[in-house]
Amino acid sequence: MTSVQLKDLKGNAIGEVALDDDLFGIQPNVHVMHAALHRQLANGRAGTAATLTRSEVRGGGRKPWRQKGTGRARVGSIRSPLWNGGGVIFGPQPRDFSQSMPKKARRLALKSALAAKAGEFVIVKTFHGLEPKTRQMVQVLKDLGLAGKTVLLVLDCACPEAAGVERAARNLEKMKVLGVTNLNVKDLMEAEAVLMSESTLALVNERFKEHGKSSCAERSFSKKKAVCPKEESASKCADKPEKAAAKKEGLAAGGAESEKAKAPKKEAAPKVKKSQSKADQ
Repeated sequence: MTSVQLKDLKGNAIGEVALDDDLFGIQPNVHVMHAALHRQLANGRAGTAATLTRSEVRGGGRKPWRQKGTGRARVGSIRSPLWNGGGVIFGPQPRDFSQSMPKKARRLALKSALAAKAGEFVIVKTFHGLEPKTRQMVQVLKDLGLAGKTVLLVLDCACPEAAGVERAARNLEKMKVLGVTNLNVKDLMEAEAVLMSESTLALVNERFKEHGKSSCAERSFSKKKAVCPKEESASKCADKPEKAAAKKEGLAAGGAESEKAKAPKKEAAPKVKKSQSKADQ
């Protein structure tokens, strides 16, 4: 298990912090990281570049000169793409450059970026006591040996002191402030050092662990319980006597019904017509 020195705001080493091997000890997947970076850059494009075609350029409704007899080339509009100030052929039009990427691949890319930057992590005990002033943050960077480097500051937005730390660091040119939920591959790869507190590091580890547990739980609920072939055959064998008894009862009931159907019906007594009975009287 790898570990990083734990420092205070003065740059003094006060202990060590262990990095979780499930997150920081994996082999970085360069291909997935490249795909995630390409997607992030593509999604950042506005896609608003546009040019006017000959039908959209203002003017040019009248034919400049007659078709024949002038000795000049035939022209129908001064807004032709062949003319200066005319329309543009096959020019750019507004489009969407955004790309999609599976959620598991995005998480693997982020974990790979964290693992690749594990040796450049600077962990401080806490930012408590730091006033929201830029000069104090500059002094902290000097004490930590990060002066002149591109630093990514990761904060827990739920922490009460995060707002003050963000105010102290937002005016520095080579420092970028991000929340834990906004970690991304691009900013991690561009940073020369990643600065965070001990509680923020624990939150990063917890975030990935909670996701893994929830995903396993979802998979267990979504999939049906697998049945062992031996157990399935045993259950079938146990059900055979019950099925046979039910089948015999059904046959017996069917045989009784068939015997009733085959039994000769009693002949009904002949009916006497009313007219005949009156004549006999």
